[in-house]
Amino acid sequence: MTSRVWFITGASTGFGRQMTELALKKGDMVVATARKPETLDDLKAEYPATKLISVKLDVNNAQEIKEAFATAKVAFGRIDVVFNNAGYGIVGEIEGTPEDEARRLFDTNFWGATNVSREAVQFFREENKPAGGFLINNSSLSGIMAIGGVGYYSASKHALEGFTQALASELDPKWKIKVSIVEPGAFHTDAPTKMGEGFSHPAYTDPALPSKQARGFFHNTGRFGRDAAKAVQRIYDLSLVANPPLRFALGPDSVGAVKKQLKDVEQDVVKYESWSEGLDFDD
Repeated sequence: MTSRVWFITGASTGFGRQMTELALKKGDMVVATARKPETLDDLKAEYPATKLISVKLDVNNAQEIKEAFATAKVAFGRIDVVFNNAGYGIVGEIEGTPEDEARRLFDTNFWGATNVSREAVQFFREENKPAGGFLINNSSLSGIMAIGGVGYYSASKHALEGFTQALASELDPKWKIKVSIVEPGAFHTDAPTKMGEGFSHPAYTDPALPSKQARGFFHNTGRFGRDAAKAVQRIYDLSLVANPPLRFALGPDSVGAVKKQLKDVEQDVVKYESWSEGLDFDD
């Protein structure tokens, strides 16, 4: 198979770093973007510029997004896969999370991701010759089933899922652009160490409450979840699928959460279905 060009956001750590390493090992070329590109210097020492370039990109900066895609065009001429991965989480009750912190989270997880998505679609359609490409938006199981204790994170992923589904439905098939949403469960990366101490509200003191459970989980300094390297391999495999799914639940916990959410929604809809009858105008 011909080598492909990847554009990866959040490439300094976690899934982004591991996907960068895997794609390079597979013989692909990578545009690895990060707020601190120097974190990729070890890989740059290992791979030539014909295989890897690192680009400074804060997804909150719309101009930097455009410049990063333009740099990719100059370096490799095209982009085949955009792994839209940059994001972060915060722990805390919704009542206890300051609004400015919640807005900052949405700026990255939603607006940053959606602006990268828009630029990717335009690039696939107008820069690639022939047109086409694959946009993979990295979401979370909490994008389907919201989790107490990470409410604003869950909301940002729900918003990203809605955006991505709408975007996929708008695309003209002749552009040959594929779109998938990956919904990973818990995998062992350095993500918990990036969550900070979080925020708390004095009313939420019961240790059995979901927010307290979440805080304990994300602040676990040992190994948690499953093997992230194996998860990244599955995402790489997904990038090779001719007709990929819109949603790709990854991990037994994610598959279970999605199934439960679908079941719960269906039960509520069926239980109150009759309430939607007789709502037409009376003649």
